[in-house]
Amino acid sequence: MFKGSNVALITPFRENKLDEESYIKLIHFQIKNGTNGLVPAGTTGESPTLSHAEHERIIDLCIQEAKGKIPVIAGTGSNSTAEAISLTVHAEKAGANAALIVTPYYNKPTQEGLYQHYKAINDRCGIPIIIYNIPGRSVVDMSVDTMARLYELKNIVGVKDATGNLDRVDQQLKKMGKDFIQLTGNDDNALEFNQRGGIGSISVTANIAPKLCSDFQKFSISNDVNEKKEAKILDKILQPVHYSMFVESNPSPVKFAAKLMNLCEDEVRLPLVKVTENTKVIIKKALQSAKLIK
Repeated sequence: MFKGSNVALITPFRENKLDEESYIKLIHFQIKNGTNGLVPAGTTGESPTLSHAEHERIIDLCIQEAKGKIPVIAGTGSNSTAEAISLTVHAEKAGANAALIVTPYYNKPTQEGLYQHYKAINDRCGIPIIIYNIPGRSVVDMSVDTMARLYELKNIVGVKDATGNLDRVDQQLKKMGKDFIQLTGNDDNALEFNQRGGIGSISVTANIAPKLCSDFQKFSISNDVNEKKEAKILDKILQPVHYSMFVESNPSPVKFAAKLMNLCEDEVRLPLVKVTENTKVIIKKALQSAKLIK
């Protein structure tokens, strides 16, 4: 169920309030263009600056608008275990197909602390859990051994790997087997990630290039020689876009790109700010090179 191109949805704001109209527009834009799964309220959705009510609302809206057409993997992570449990329980009751839970940031838990955090959430819910391992932002790196321990629990099904270390794909495949879901959190390494045993991505770029990303993912995990060649062609087209999405802190660049495509405003919440003029030039050129804008 959880494979291919899954979009880490941005959360549109207007005058610092949720822009529900634009959010619904984004969801249908994704479904129309072949996205395989929706990930609301993740860190790309600026979850750290959402109120609890807003967090729950965008999960509810996403499930409501998806209407079961594609899976909804709700972002329910927090550096507070109690808060992560509360958000995950809400997502399950709302009808989410899975939960994406980031490793706790700032606290710097030990490997045993990471294990107990996820186990506590696992024990309180009944939906699949995807671990989000992103040491560059959370400052902790879940080891393969800790992940293997967690995989023995009833609800832990896979990982969104944003370590940037492609050797992890091989190590996790060897330790947990092919049924352990491996999704990359780095758009730029998706081709090799899938070649090594991954089955998809949770993508920032998919917010603005859903068709290119979904086609790329479909071809990259295909056994057909011609489709694998097509995946390489699409990867080259997408690389400048991937790069431009991280010139400044995510999701400021992708929100500016979304504004260029008339999908939503580029408003972000402090401490994030809108991108600089120099970055705007880079993003415009990247979108033009991929024929996403004229």
